[in-house]
Amino acid sequence: MSAQDFENEYKKEFEEKEDLKIDEMQKTNKGRVFEEAAGGRIVLCGANAYEQKYYFNPLFKEIPESIKKELNIISVLFTQEAGGIFTIVFEEDGSISIETNADEEDITYDEITAGLLVGEVRRKRQDLFEALGLYYKIYVLHENPADILDED
Repeated sequence: MSAQDFENEYKKEFEEKEDLKIDEMQKTNKGRVFEEAAGGRIVLCGANAYEQKYYFNPLFKEIPESIKKELNIISVLFTQEAGGIFTIVFEEDGSISIETNADEEDITYDEITAGLLVGEVRRKRQDLFEALGLYYKIYVLHENPADILDED
């Protein structure tokens, strides 16, 4: 499923419900629509160089504004540098994946540059991604914070 299909599916499901909370999503079947669409994963944010758009999943609107802005900057700068589509995704276990891809016809997309940039983003923003992973495990998966901290 493409990012556009995912976004369209989201709009059909939730366009009237502006004030959704993550806890409410866990109590309904509607949250499972996105897990199925992303193969059990949930898109946090992404940028599309073709449409020059940034997407932030409103299910995570409780994340502090400073982090939202940082994610926006990371995503947009990535697509400006490498092109294509860039997404940050929560895996089922709460870890974070950074993904990039491009249309088959896009001759300007550079896979090597994209791969190097993904590595650089992971290194420079490791603390941010670890914190987001903890946020996801605690507020979405409802894991006990003490258990998570004991694992480390």
